[in-house]
Amino acid sequence: MNARSGPPLSFAEAFDLPLSVDLRTAARAFGVCPGTAYRLIRLGTFPCPVLRVGGRYRIPTAQLLRSLGIEERPVYAADLETGAAYADRFDDTRPYEVEHFA
Repeated sequence: MNARSGPPLSFAEAFDLPLSVDLRTAARAFGVCPGTAYRLIRLGTFPCPVLRVGGRYRIPTAQLLRSLGIEERPVYAADLETGAAYADRFDDTRPYEVEHFA
């Protein structure tokens, strides 16, 4: 790997990726230089499915993580707190107050 391709992705970076990534990012995730990634695509041996969108390559993040042996995203306490706060706003399990007519 050379200086132009950057250091390998950290776990935190991998879990913050969008739905699909460019080839340079995927190459970083696998620890190879972009030139090697292009060569693997031409040979049909890139470790995960690659989409051709116009003149660019896109790699679905779910497939990328699966190829790296990461099947599930970790759950962080901050995610749980945010999710719980969001759910509380729409909680419909509380009993409704019923007006009693005389």
